[in-house]
Amino acid sequence: MTGPVVPPPTSPLDTAQRGVLRGMAIGMVVTIAAVVVGLARSHAATLEARLTTFGIAALVLGLWIAVSVGSVARARFLSAAAIGGGDGVDPRVDAANAVLRNTIEQALLAGFAYAALVLVDDHAREPVALFVACFSAGRLLFWSGYRDGAAARSLGFALTFYPSVAALLVAGFALIP
Repeated sequence: MTGPVVPPPTSPLDTAQRGVLRGMAIGMVVTIAAVVVGLARSHAATLEARLTTFGIAALVLGLWIAVSVGSVARARFLSAAAIGGGDGVDPRVDAANAVLRNTIEQALLAGFAYAALVLVDDHAREPVALFVACFSAGRLLFWSGYRDGAAARSLGFALTFYPSVAALLVAGFALIP
């Protein structure tokens, strides 16, 4: 006769998971502060002014993608094994490609989020400016911490992801009559 199946006890978070949780929590706090400060300091702006803000934001996002592409090209050039285009032959190229992929993903999400916000909310300029600042700080932290593992890059990830989600939420709330 067998007894009830008891699931194994859950293990506490390991060191890497605690580090990721800490980075994500800090990123969430910074994002909330950016939303609060951005909305508190905002003022109504014309669509033209908001589109100019979006143009600057798009420029910054594009520059981060360009820098990431350049990093992959540099890593390939410096690797005799990878210069021909082979992936998986040099860890520096693989790391640069991973950062590039993440930067493209984050920039795409941010671009849609910022566009939505500036198009639907006449008070969007200040929040978008703060979100772009978070994006740039996040990319620097993500890139510099990439090789040191998930905990080292988690704050950078959070500072690029959470502000984009916040921009989408603010845009959504702006549509509520």
